[in-house]
Amino acid sequence: MAQLKVGLIGGGGIASAHIKGYREHAEKIGITAVADAVEETAAARGGELGATAYTDYGRMIAAEELDAVDICLPHHLHRDAIVAAAQAGKHILCEKPLCLTADEAADVRAAVSANGVTLMCAHNQLFMPAVAKAKELLDAGLLGTVYEVRTTDSFYNDFDPSTMGWRASSKTSGGGELIDTGYHPTYLMLHLAGGSPVEATAMLSTHRLKFMDGEDSAQVLIRFDNGVVGQLVTSWAYQPAAGTERFSVVGELGSLRSDGNSLTTQLRSGETHTYDLEPVDTFMAEIGHFADSLLGNTRPLHTEQEGIAVLGILLAAYEGARTETIAPIR
Repeated sequence: MAQLKVGLIGGGGIASAHIKGYREHAEKIGITAVADAVEETAAARGGELGATAYTDYGRMIAAEELDAVDICLPHHLHRDAIVAAAQAGKHILCEKPLCLTADEAADVRAAVSANGVTLMCAHNQLFMPAVAKAKELLDAGLLGTVYEVRTTDSFYNDFDPSTMGWRASSKTSGGGELIDTGYHPTYLMLHLAGGSPVEATAMLSTHRLKFMDGEDSAQVLIRFDNGVVGQLVTSWAYQPAAGTERFSVVGELGSLRSDGNSLTTQLRSGETHTYDLEPVDTFMAEIGHFADSLLGNTRPLHTEQEGIAVLGILLAAYEGARTETIAPIR
């Protein structure tokens, strides 16, 4: 019997990856109720999980004895679900992005703080072994003072107007590709840079998916308060060129780079080392970390604090692109 009872809010899309994680960690955490506005989806997920099904997550939160909720809703619905769960005293795992505006971020921060709940951002790429090893080496000072971090997350997306759904509208997605898939290399950038972001700008493009409101590609520059400068490339329009790193870091003593699987360090002293790391299902690792954080009363890797910082980068990048300036991160 799972120790922690979770209500799943939103049964489509990304929920399938989360469900695999709950099954992997069934001795610690499990879904006992599910809510989806589409009755057929709610019923199907309820049957799949042996969970009570609802079409209204507010009713689910009020009726069920839950320790936490897992929010897998479209972007524009995150803030309201977070606030409702926090006010009911439920811990929260929320898919990216945390929310869409600075006002929504303030509401999230206030609700979580006032009700003493834990919010974990579902930043699954932090659980890639190469990322964890890179962070360990950076924190140990392997590269000395860090100068530059680069992150890339691009792929050829076969969206078309009939399959893109709510992501085609900037009102429901919050923008375009940058605030969606581009959110991943942004939180990875924040994680590796080791400082607080202070300003950003971007060049946004729509190369191929011209039926959507927002951009399908973005190049972003970010400055952090510790002097690190970040460069980020993300796209739904194209595969990156062969040999493009998933992430890299350059510092005073050398550099590290990764394709997302292995990790190679190269020091100015001439020492080079490659770490061959076993792949993991990052969503399974994410759910396990959420359970361990709640059971051990420890801080998750990324809470609303990092989620709001990531949102700040994205909002400043959009502002910089719109005004052709370098925008402050507020």
